Amino acid sequence: MRLTDRIPYQAIVDRPRLHLPDGKKLAVWVILNVEEWQIERPMPRTVLPPPMGQPLLPDVPNWSWHEYGMRSGFWRQHKALVDRGIPTTLAINGNVCHSYPRIAQAGLEAGWEFMGHGFVQGPMHKLEDQRGAIADAVKAISDFTGKPVRSWESPGLTETEETLDLLREAGIEYVADWVIDDLPQAIQTPFGDITTIPYTVETNDITVYPLQAHRSDEFFNRGRDQFDRLYEEGAENARVMAISIHPYVTGVPHRIKYLEQLLDYVGQHEGAVFMTASEIGDWYTGEMLRIGAETPI
Repeated sequence: MRLTDRIPYQAIVDRPRLHLPDGKKLAVWVILNVEEWQIERPMPRTVLPPPMGQPLLPDVPNWSWHEYGMRSGFWRQHKALVDRGIPTTLAINGNVCHSYPRIAQAGLEAGWEFMGHGFVQGPMHKLEDQRGAIADAVKAISDFTGKPVRSWESPGLTETEETLDLLREAGIEYVADWVIDDLPQAIQTPFGDITTIPYTVETNDITVYPLQAHRSDEFFNRGRDQFDRLYEEGAENARVMAISIHPYVTGVPHRIKYLEQLLDYVGQHEGAVFMTASEIGDWYTGEMLRIGAETPI
């Protein structure tokens, strides 16, 4: 079966009517991505081109760009989220629990959901043993938190044809790689269903800044406009919005206030609720059972 055949097309206007808790219209989840970039390897992305077009290792400036986020930027984002009491999904490379335990501990103490995000940062296609790398990530996170890992975001949203099966085999219930809709969708695997949680490449600070080079205020402007339309549509049927952030991008001094403004804007709306990945997944599967669907869609 082709991979896309496992995710049959559905028009959002044909989806069954779903009800968020307490009559809310829009579930918003914040994904804070913390990653390990190994200086011995080519960088996952770059902010500076190589001098004279000749890539070099170690790539000190681009490694340092990310490292700044782990040392400084993360703590601005952490404060913004904790001060507002926002349930947060920490998409974490499994090895960050070992290489940056201070960050992992801060997420644990904040009560955030730990979402698997690979073992170290790099595309799933490049892994020699994908099953082993998933197992290593799940074990590192579950050993650190004392809880099972229920959700997953592949580095760079990369997958192979076997990734979904391997994730479900490893106990993952919810996956963020498929940015196909504003509502979740279940995908069958030999090990049971795995459910998509609506993620984003649009209200994602990687897209807004490193890729599209917008002004610092664009993250707030785009996020507000995205929120407003989904909030309006949520009067007819529930919607899910993702806000994806990285410490080295929106954690820097000239951008952090726009993230804070977006969080405050969302928080001012009574019909919106902040949730984590698994909270959204559990809500969706529960709703599908409630309406009597034989197969979650």
